Amino acid sequence: MAFPPVQGLNPPSSGDPAHGPDVIIKIVAPVHKIDLSTILGIVFAIALIAGAISLGESNASFFDLPAILIVILGTVAATSIAYTGQEMRRALRIIANSMFHRAWDYSNMARQLLDLATLARKKGSLALGAAMDEVSKDKLLARGVELVVDGFSADDIERVLMQEIDSLVERHRRSAGILRRASEIAPAMGLIGTLVGLVQMLAALDNPDAIGPAMAVALLTTFYGAILGMVILSPLAAKLERNSNEEASIRTLIMVGMASIARQENPRRLEMLLNSELPPESRIVYFD
Repeated sequence: MAFPPVQGLNPPSSGDPAHGPDVIIKIVAPVHKIDLSTILGIVFAIALIAGAISLGESNASFFDLPAILIVILGTVAATSIAYTGQEMRRALRIIANSMFHRAWDYSNMARQLLDLATLARKKGSLALGAAMDEVSKDKLLARGVELVVDGFSADDIERVLMQEIDSLVERHRRSAGILRRASEIAPAMGLIGTLVGLVQMLAALDNPDAIGPAMAVALLTTFYGAILGMVILSPLAAKLERNSNEEASIRTLIMVGMASIARQENPRRLEMLLNSELPPESRIVYFD
């Protein structure tokens, strides 16, 4: 199967990688960019709701501070019961980071791994130690190179790196789980607020003029709970899961590359292995 060529720092070689031109190791760290799709999605969804309210012919008020406090603070309090304080703090940090997207380049990572493999093929695994300043731009890549230079077996390297990948995925999974749980609790807190409002309304049945406004305020908590749960929290959980899967895929490429280098395999075989892990549009041709 032929793959479209991807340009990189080192030109492809047609001969034995051990006798090709010198390899220059240049690691490009992932770029942190503002995730406009997340921010604009939330803003646009809320703007649509606000626009529908403002275009309505009714003069009803859709703002009620006690209802907002019941939904937001109640959701945070009820969610925190199921998790530890450390997990809640970690989740808040990861949620904040979800507003910034790491622009991973699968093709570029594959070429960087092949550069390292070609260098190790030409000069031996110990030569990778001279590239530590570059590979330190990526924590897991630096960890893998350290293990190769220290002479660990390929099986040990796979085991260590897989544990780190699993730990990363588990942390992200638990953070996404907290958001999923909060998205379920928010509508429930809205319903609780509605019941509180209904009780207060029934207590004022002797005043017919107060029934309508009281009923409107009671329903606002359900309205706020639905927005918080379905418009904000649930999509953010899905975004965290998506980002986690993308990072795990990049980390898997690193694990495959480091294990191949430790086995002293031909970089041509590593090219084949990496292309089997890459999505079709990111597959590369490193060697002619």
